[in-house]
Amino acid sequence: MKDKVVIITGGSSGIGRALALEFGARGSKVVITGRNTERLDEVAKALDSINADNLCLQLDVSIEADNQNLVKQTLDRFGRIDILINNAGISMRALFEEIELDVFKSVMDINFNGTLYATKYCLPHILESKGSIVGVSSINGYRGTPARTAYTASKYAMNGFFESLRTEVMHRGVHVMVACPGFTGTNIRNAALTADGSSQGESPRDEGKMMTSEQVAKKIYRAIQRRKRDLVLTSQGKLAVFLNKWMPSRMDKIVFNVFSKEPDSPFKK
Repeated sequence: MKDKVVIITGGSSGIGRALALEFGARGSKVVITGRNTERLDEVAKALDSINADNLCLQLDVSIEADNQNLVKQTLDRFGRIDILINNAGISMRALFEEIELDVFKSVMDINFNGTLYATKYCLPHILESKGSIVGVSSINGYRGTPARTAYTASKYAMNGFFESLRTEVMHRGVHVMVACPGFTGTNIRNAALTADGSSQGESPRDEGKMMTSEQVAKKIYRAIQRRKRDLVLTSQGKLAVFLNKWMPSRMDKIVFNVFSKEPDSPFKK
């Protein structure tokens, strides 16, 4: 990966930040995006400290023009694009009957449309470099969970989009991978949107028992090196994908029981 130009959306925290440092430490030229300038500056300093050539851009992936600008600035700085990692994302937690449709749309705009726009404008250059396009999806892209309808819809859409795109470019040297980390100890659940669009503020799960962002980043890095098709992480995640394929009705009951026991579950009245 030395001297490869890698774009990581949502690179100012969590898995995105860990990916930026992982690629930077191994000699890649790193471009990250994010909406929080302060966090972007912190990642830029961390990359500078390991002598990683980097470009940190404050932009919103859900805005099409921002993605065009991302590609332009990357080409102006580095002259090529080898890898795109669509990592930017936001979660939510609310029953569908209670969620405001604007909140649902916001989740889709960031998680799916952000991926769509970035991939659209990076694709011509990745076709040229015969590089990689990666979607950081979720086990929710294989198995829906209650009170996360918008998040699940966005990840199913991402998985289907990349499956279709992969078959379009598979004979043109482009690698397309979907990575599903499973539960990871990041701030995504703390920042998850509630029914009215406000942040949840506190995770309903035990973050200490999850994979770290750094562990996930190393797994994704190696999978890109090996040009893997899919990456499903954690034994729990792999089991969920397997059972949902072969025992979907049973999984409906299992998933309901697990999520209804979460602290402050929306099923508890």
